Amino acid sequence: MARRIRQTSRYGAAIAAAALAITISPVQASAQPTPPASPSALPADAGGSGTYIVTLADKPLATYEGGVAGIAGTKPAKGRKVDVGAANAQRYRSHLKGKHDKVARSVGAEALKSNSVASNSFVAELTRAQAMKLLITGGVVSVVPDRLHKTTDDRNSVDYLGLSGRKGVWSTLGGTANAGKGVVVGVIDTGVWPESASFTAPALGATAPTAADPYRPYRQGATTVMHKADGGTFTGTCQTGEQFAATLCNEKVISARYFGDSWMRSVPAEKRKDYVSPRDAQGHGTHTAGTAAGNTGVPVTERGVSFGEISGVAPGAAIAVYKALWQGTTDQTTGGHTSDIIAAIDQAVADGVDVINYSVGSGRESWPNDPTQLAFLNAAAAGIFVSASAGNSGPDASTMDNTAPWNVTVGASTVAPYPASVELGNGARFNGTSTTVAAAFGPKPLIASQAAKAANVTDTDADNCMAGSLDPSKVAGKVVVCLRGVIARPIKSAEVARAGGVGMVLANPTDQDLSGDLHSVPTVHINSPDTQAVLDYAATAGAQVTLLPTGPSMPYPQVAAFSSRGPSERHSDLLKPDIAAPGVAILAAVAPPGAEGKNFDFYSGTSMAAPHIAGLAALYLAKYPDWSPARVKSAMMTTTFDTKTATGTPSSDVFAQGAGHVDPARMLNPGLVYDASEQDWLGYLEGLGVRTGSGVKLIQGSDLNYPSIGVGKLFGTRTVTRKVTAVTPGVYHAKVDLPGLKVKVSPSTLNFKKAGETREFTVTMELRTAPAGVPTIGSLTWTGGGTAVRSPIVVTPQSVLAPTEVRGAGTAGSASFEVTPALKKFPIKTYGMVSGPSTSGTASVSDIWGKDFPVTVPKDTKAVEFTARADNPQAEIGMIVFRVVNGSLVFHDWTVLANDVRLTFARPEPGLYQMTIVTLSDTETSFKVKANLVTGNGGVGELAVTPGKPKVTPGTPLTLTATWSGVPAGLHTGYIEYPNGAGTVVSVN
Repeated sequence: MARRIRQTSRYGAAIAAAALAITISPVQASAQPTPPASPSALPADAGGSGTYIVTLADKPLATYEGGVAGIAGTKPAKGRKVDVGAANAQRYRSHLKGKHDKVARSVGAEALKSNSVASNSFVAELTRAQAMKLLITGGVVSVVPDRLHKTTDDRNSVDYLGLSGRKGVWSTLGGTANAGKGVVVGVIDTGVWPESASFTAPALGATAPTAADPYRPYRQGATTVMHKADGGTFTGTCQTGEQFAATLCNEKVISARYFGDSWMRSVPAEKRKDYVSPRDAQGHGTHTAGTAAGNTGVPVTERGVSFGEISGVAPGAAIAVYKALWQGTTDQTTGGHTSDIIAAIDQAVADGVDVINYSVGSGRESWPNDPTQLAFLNAAAAGIFVSASAGNSGPDASTMDNTAPWNVTVGASTVAPYPASVELGNGARFNGTSTTVAAAFGPKPLIASQAAKAANVTDTDADNCMAGSLDPSKVAGKVVVCLRGVIARPIKSAEVARAGGVGMVLANPTDQDLSGDLHSVPTVHINSPDTQAVLDYAATAGAQVTLLPTGPSMPYPQVAAFSSRGPSERHSDLLKPDIAAPGVAILAAVAPPGAEGKNFDFYSGTSMAAPHIAGLAALYLAKYPDWSPARVKSAMMTTTFDTKTATGTPSSDVFAQGAGHVDPARMLNPGLVYDASEQDWLGYLEGLGVRTGSGVKLIQGSDLNYPSIGVGKLFGTRTVTRKVTAVTPGVYHAKVDLPGLKVKVSPSTLNFKKAGETREFTVTMELRTAPAGVPTIGSLTWTGGGTAVRSPIVVTPQSVLAPTEVRGAGTAGSASFEVTPALKKFPIKTYGMVSGPSTSGTASVSDIWGKDFPVTVPKDTKAVEFTARADNPQAEIGMIVFRVVNGSLVFHDWTVLANDVRLTFARPEPGLYQMTIVTLSDTETSFKVKANLVTGNGGVGELAVTPGKPKVTPGTPLTLTATWSGVPAGLHTGYIEYPNGAGTVVSVN
């Protein structure tokens, strides 16, 4: 039985096949594959194809170093930005555009839009068959769908971070006017509300700056020009559009553009709720821009409450706005398409920004060669610092996005809360938080929202205080208990106010964070399990409540419950997130249309944490304009402090806080830094199996010169290598804390005679008593030069090294293979053999989405093998396996270009899967599919392993022999299980 080798790497194939993971309604689940009655339903607006981003291997302008005849390199020198107006840049752009057109035409498609500065990619409408053909086209790196991305949503964070005050960081940099001066922060988000006081500044003039004020931006016609601290020049524009004139840009917001071609193609005008311009309708982009680089000393009063003054982290920096996320009338039409986001990144690099803030994420972790992440790689290679939010899907493990090593992945922490409490009429008191209770309010009658529901309203809608759900005759003059969830929290208090309520108790139904939102009525936010006690009391006759502006202090900073956690599933040898920063109850400017008329509001999310890091990077680059993004990142990560637990003790949860909480006062004096460049990142990708076309030597993930140390699978002994560069000369001594392992740092002393010197060292880790399969957490600290340079370490020891799959043939037979145990006790179990029913199907070139076959994988399934075989030995088919998650298809794996295709998975997640079969033939292709589920029950014949209870020496290879007998004709699958659940799939016939 012939089986072709895959034509793309595992990561390249996975990313490319993810292009086929569109959202459709799966067919009815069953225990075995069933033939569809008709082709799968397409999305309502799919029109027989989908929008894809096709990324090619050739370097974009930002990293092109030459090689095309007659076109010199366009990669900028160190400390400079790419010059897109140069003659060679124009010629190379045309060269890339020609390739885009040629590749698109090769499958009968058209390149609708080309990117060439930070990304060498084009956008095209493709069928699944066209997408799969492009996957095996030479020079194509990836083919992915144009997905919709979402924004990731002391009391004054800049005070808490130690930026303000006579001895604060701003003061050491020469005051707020110089804090980020000469630096441009690019914000890729929902746009800007330019009239906000956070962006007030003199108008842009037409006169070039003088030597006394060299970084003042000015106009040259329709172009904004700003000479920068790094010696480069920013060139942008104030793009006009709906309710946005060119005069709205100034010396703070120096440029504003919008990118929405794909969004506007997919969302008709009647489903939009946004301005076709850089103007922000939602408020998210205004908030992140103001947080990163808004003005200093901006007074804030909302709902009659004064909150003092606020400031951006880098008030001296300029802001360039790149609107790529949009507000629709529904959640399904709100967000930003990948192609629009890449276009925004491309333009930001072309304009010459120094920092990019990206408070955006997708519903799952991006693959290493996702086109957005590759665009950020090229941006970082061009000297641009990228700060990206980790996501708001915590506290579940492995829920992050934006985890590529060239990004700074930022988690959200708390600042000093606004304590408040709820005092019931029976004397019980429950603590919470509030920004709208300035004095004791009450006692007032108390009612649960469900008891106050309007006619024909569901209990669920009433529980959540949905718009129109409350009956004014029941609510008037009362404080209402509303449950958190479903809709934005301030909408709930607006509904209470509409119904005549005078206050609200916002109650978490489960253990979650507390948010200090600005509400329409006095509100205290409480947590579970207090929620049930308040609801029970509210149901009693004559229930009353008093809202109080006092309560016990809560330890801070804590990592917010919503902040997405590691470990990364795409970068197993990297510790992610990288760092934590303030992201809970952050007060900043917003867009009044999206904030019930408010000019400022409290937002929470890793979206709020990322711009703190972006602003801090601007401070750094104003002081050290020639520093690389990796150096700045290292300085931040190695000078952190631990966050706190709910009890106030130091937290050691590196998958929540990363290296720790950012410390601006220490970050400017890091002692040593771990630097990295484009070559390192490309080598890292090659180590993951990604074909970069660069020719660079691959780097194992653990050996990437990163400020933290991660080993996703430690077996026996592992040595990793690092290089550090001195910022402060001196003698540095190493200290390691890593329980359960023997660790040696060589050399353990590093001597730097002057700044800029680089030294290499190794860290050797040998497994001793640390448990297998469980992350072991520790640290490496270099002490010297008047500082301590701390790198977290996370290592996961393994119980065995074994093949994922072995194959054989015949009703009886055997196969020998080698395993290397890491444990002294090594029991082995076998399961199977099993074979699922075979189902026939056909596919033709007109079945552009392929034919779908659902499979339900039960809980505790040991292994599953999906197979498809074309009836014609000369026919070639492709198979894609998806998981169905919340009704949507999520790519799992794929194989292509074979008559007989198989995909096996050990210990699969239970649930509904879908096999999709696509033909690459011009004629109809008939085939048979099956799914073999090894559950531990049933089966035919016997599967045995010898020796079954071997005497082993950890680290010493052992030969095992799998023997099967009594296996009928046809494909059968079994499973050999080792300690800790690891195993090898056995595929026979």
